[in-house]
Amino acid sequence: MKAVAYTRSLPVTEAEALQDVTLPDPPAPTGHDLLVEVKAVSVNPVDAKVRKRADPGGTPKVLGYDAAGIVRAVGPEVTLFRPGDAVFYAGDISRPGTNAELHLVDERIVGPKPAKLSFAEAAAVPLTAITAWEALFDRLRIPRDAAQHGEAVLIIGGGGGVGSIAVQLARQLTGLRVIATASRKETTDWVKTLGAHEVVDHRGDLTAQVKAIGVPVKYVFITTHTEAHWAAVCDLIAPQGAICLIDDPGTSPDLRMLKPKAASLHWELMFTRPLHKTPDMIEQHRLLTEVSAMLDAGTLRTTLASHFGAINAANLRRAHAQIESQTSRGKIVLEGFAG
Repeated sequence: MKAVAYTRSLPVTEAEALQDVTLPDPPAPTGHDLLVEVKAVSVNPVDAKVRKRADPGGTPKVLGYDAAGIVRAVGPEVTLFRPGDAVFYAGDISRPGTNAELHLVDERIVGPKPAKLSFAEAAAVPLTAITAWEALFDRLRIPRDAAQHGEAVLIIGGGGGVGSIAVQLARQLTGLRVIATASRKETTDWVKTLGAHEVVDHRGDLTAQVKAIGVPVKYVFITTHTEAHWAAVCDLIAPQGAICLIDDPGTSPDLRMLKPKAASLHWELMFTRPLHKTPDMIEQHRLLTEVSAMLDAGTLRTTLASHFGAINAANLRRAHAQIESQTSRGKIVLEGFAG
């Protein structure tokens, strides 16, 4: 099968940072596995992080954690899907990635592809939707109701892939005032179209801007640059509020700053359930099924912002470079294996 892999951790400017390769097809699926023909993938910061940090020592390693495709075969324990079904999912960081024509994935972390979306539009969603959903509803435990409680959720990095879906989920499924941050006109306009009630500039005085809105911040979801915003977040969080992080701070945040407010800190990693085969692993199937229905109903929209063409090494290197520049808006998607 065709695939894109890397054999050494190299800067994305190097031609060998990602290479077109031919690999053996995956074995027949066993257990709960599906064999999926990959139609489209999207690129996330984790792709670039793994490429830079996890040197495979000369053995081709396939990246990619988002995919939309068609089930071609199923393992003997599969009950949720059958061959021919269109699916979307975010994979498992401990297994080979989705930048390949064929891919094995556990059915319990797979959802039905939204019928009204193309494969490219669908591939933009899973990893960020799982991350945002788990952060808001599993980690921060935000109530899912439309009742207005006079409180706000602050989403830092509202224009990125995770922020783009978190803004929508918070607006559609909660009664909270949704405050998001963005710093460029392009991303500010984007976040407004996604449903944020207020957009503030995280490069300015974040504390003053949010306080001027006049709504207590009960929840904070930090998707990027925790160190830069930690002091402001600790100032803004309401007493007994909750904060969730997904990035990798270079230095540990000073947790003592949370004590006066009795505020709590939570980590979100969407790979935790599949990586540890947790008993509730199927929750990712369930939430993707609900997200799929919301996308078909039009209450959520795909966060696809850029289509980089076919799935090949040159286009993936371009996508990695864009991700590493930290100027991405929404999601970058690639579709089909040309030739």
